[in-house]
Amino acid sequence: MSGHASRSVARLAAVQALYQMEVSSIGVEHVIREFTDHRFDRDIEGVTLASADEAFFAELVRGVVAHQAKVDAAIVKRLADGWRLERLDATVRAILRAGVFELSQRSDVPTEVVIDEYVEVAKSFFEGTEPGFVNGALDAVARDVRPGA
Repeated sequence: MSGHASRSVARLAAVQALYQMEVSSIGVEHVIREFTDHRFDRDIEGVTLASADEAFFAELVRGVVAHQAKVDAAIVKRLADGWRLERLDATVRAILRAGVFELSQRSDVPTEVVIDEYVEVAKSFFEGTEPGFVNGALDAVARDVRPGA
């Protein structure tokens, strides 16, 4: 599997882990261990799940948690007036948090790649307007955190 594909799997898993942490209040190291031990590279009904870049997955999850106040502030700045982060769907929140962390902390990953990847993650969960919302929100945050990008 290419490095790109294993990073895509890591991003999807990071969003799932962030969502799981929010809805169940489990800790970051617990959720990382659960994904590493039980979800990656597993053979389920004869089909091996795609392998993830596990180090990148752990970096994303730990990074969102470590920088959550800054990440959330960057998202809130770009929400419509009167909207609070809590009003967003929990999965959308997790997608935006991972995307904003990557935009703000991983300058080695091109802006277009980050945005495209998280729009694809959104499409894996939603068929409605959410992927477009994720695209617009991450594009706006990218202008804030990557001036001139």
